[in-house]
Amino acid sequence: MKEADNILEVAELQPDYMGFIFYDKTPRNFDAEMPQIPSAVKKTGVFVNAKIDDILKKIRKYDLKALQLHGNESPEFCGELNILLREVKIELIKVFSIGEDFDFKDIKAYEAVVDYFLFDTKGKNKGGNGTVFNWEILKEYPSEKPFFLSGGIGLEQLSAVKELQEHFRAKGKEDVLYAIDVNSKFEDKPGLKNVGKLKKLEVRG
Repeated sequence: MKEADNILEVAELQPDYMGFIFYDKTPRNFDAEMPQIPSAVKKTGVFVNAKIDDILKKIRKYDLKALQLHGNESPEFCGELNILLREVKIELIKVFSIGEDFDFKDIKAYEAVVDYFLFDTKGKNKGGNGTVFNWEILKEYPSEKPFFLSGGIGLEQLSAVKELQEHFRAKGKEDVLYAIDVNSKFEDKPGLKNVGKLKKLEVRG
C-alpha cells in the first residue's frame, strides 16, 4: 500500500494484514504519513536486508504489528529480532523465494525464530514479480509452521489455492496454509490497489 485514500478504501474491506514496503529500490516504497486504519488490520512492514535499528524505528513510527523479511536475513538475525519483538507481540514472517531447485532444508534453521514463512516466486525483483511458481513443490512441505502463499496470485488462481488447501487438509495439516499474500495482480499501478478486484477475493472456508 502507498496512497492514503487507497489505504483507507482497502482497510474498509478488513483484510487481516496490510503491507507497507520500506525498501527504496521499489516503486512501492512507502515514505508517507500513515492514515488511521482499524486496529484489527495488522500493519505489516516489508523489509529487505534492513538493520535492526531501522526496523525498530519503523515499528515505532507506524505502529507495525507484523514484519515481513524479504532479503537474505540469517537465522541469527531473525532470532535477535524475535527476542525484541516477543514482548510487544509483533509477528515475524520470513520470506523464501521458490525456484525449481528450492530445498526445504533451507527453512529448518528459521523454524524456531519466526512465526510464519512466506513462499514467493523467485525472480529478478525482491517480490512483486507478478508470476506464479510451481505450487506442486509445496505439496512436499515438511514443516508444521504455517505459511503465507504469495507470487502472482490473481482471481484466476483462487480455485488452485482451494485445491492446495484441500491437499493439506487431507494430510491433517489443515492450518498450515495460513494466508495468501496478493499484490501485483490486484494493482492498477505499483502501490495502488484495485478495490473492485479485491472485493471479489474470497478464499476462506
